[in-house]
Amino acid sequence: MSESAMKTLNVEYAIIGAGTAGLGAYSKISRKTDSLVMIQDGPYGTTCARVGCMPSKLMITAADCAHHLNTSEFFGVTATGRVDGRKVFERLRRERDNRFVANNLRYVDKIPAHHKLEGRARFIGPGRLRVSESVEVNAKKFILACGSRPAISEVFEPVMARVLTSDTVFELEDLPRSIAVIGTGIIALELGQALHRLGVETTIFGRSGRINALTHPAMQQQALDLLGAELDIYPVGRVVCTREDVEGAWIEYEQSNGQRLTRMFDRVLVATGRTPNVDRLGMEHTGVEVTESGAVTFDPQTMRCSDLPIFIAGDVTDHLPLWHEAFDEGRIAADNALSFPNPVPATRRPPLMVAFTDPQIATIGQSFRQLEGQEIVIGDLPFTSPRHVVWNKVQGRIQVYLDAKTGVILGAELLGYKAEHLAHLLALAITHGMTAEQVLSMPVYHPSAEELLRDVLIDARDKCRRYAAENMSH
Repeated sequence: MSESAMKTLNVEYAIIGAGTAGLGAYSKISRKTDSLVMIQDGPYGTTCARVGCMPSKLMITAADCAHHLNTSEFFGVTATGRVDGRKVFERLRRERDNRFVANNLRYVDKIPAHHKLEGRARFIGPGRLRVSESVEVNAKKFILACGSRPAISEVFEPVMARVLTSDTVFELEDLPRSIAVIGTGIIALELGQALHRLGVETTIFGRSGRINALTHPAMQQQALDLLGAELDIYPVGRVVCTREDVEGAWIEYEQSNGQRLTRMFDRVLVATGRTPNVDRLGMEHTGVEVTESGAVTFDPQTMRCSDLPIFIAGDVTDHLPLWHEAFDEGRIAADNALSFPNPVPATRRPPLMVAFTDPQIATIGQSFRQLEGQEIVIGDLPFTSPRHVVWNKVQGRIQVYLDAKTGVILGAELLGYKAEHLAHLLALAITHGMTAEQVLSMPVYHPSAEELLRDVLIDARDKCRRYAAENMSH
């Protein structure tokens, strides 16, 4: 299209992306001004609703049902069942599309048409965007909320016809006979275990040998041991090459000891992380500082990039790719765009992450790695509360990190059944700066999973007392 035929749009605010962060920013800015546009590349509906949190949990729940049937004999209940893969995916997509995505689309439909622009945006100069080669947007302030995409190594190019990602796996019509899962991150472990429990012959190929969500070495190793007891995991190594023939996708994998194995799979699920879409924005035309890896530098308290009227939020930051973080960041970015050039630093909520594996993995507040070398005590117990014994779910461990001098709860790492609920209680305590003693004043019902939280805090509190006594004697 010629420059003379191009449409020009002049606004005060331009939001790139209509996901969780972009919509959060829009909801704030649109209350203050009509001079804004939200630009969306691709279908509406957040990553969480379409390809993330919700469809993955729908699959995991189906897998849990199958697992409960297969393990019910322990309780004296003999049960049999058959997994119908087509019905699993039909139900998943029905619930996803008619409930979670539909709720999001209903909100988007209420947004005035002149606030929405569809197409891929790219900076062509300071304060200037080109959208799909047909529209130029001139704005005074920008919010980058354009999300991320699955990262796929070039080694998988020969088998791309059989490659799945977290963006495409939920579109399967039926369960494959076998699948190779590449990665040992949260997405890889959640989906890999779910597929295994649904009856798919599943092999997981890792790289580093670590469960990255956990940082204490003992917690990492126990997680790997527990998951490895159920799943076929090769934790350390690399995919050397791939090829495809009429039988399927062949994966050649070199282990850390140099040994190589070659296996054939119907499908390959690549879950080795996501690439922020910032590399598609033409950031070189903005003056924003970018690291060697291509990441945009920003202030996490204001979400402002450099000293410019450009703000960033959500998965595109490559910081904490979680729904509640994206929601918070979109609103923080909006507040600071509205108040520009006077920053309004936000107090960020304590980090909280939950992986819906079995056993669940959760981290809250500061991790062991962040606290290592500081004066802390560690409350440390196995997941053996009376309630967990009743459930026959005693695998795992809980660690709670306290300031050794004050007893204030700083962080925690959990590996165990129903860890998500204990994690939220700990997040509440950390948010309010509570000590172990203050949390222990709360009543705890017997038998309940929360007894484990009480017991580990007693362990940590007693260690604080010993620490104080030892330091007084010196």
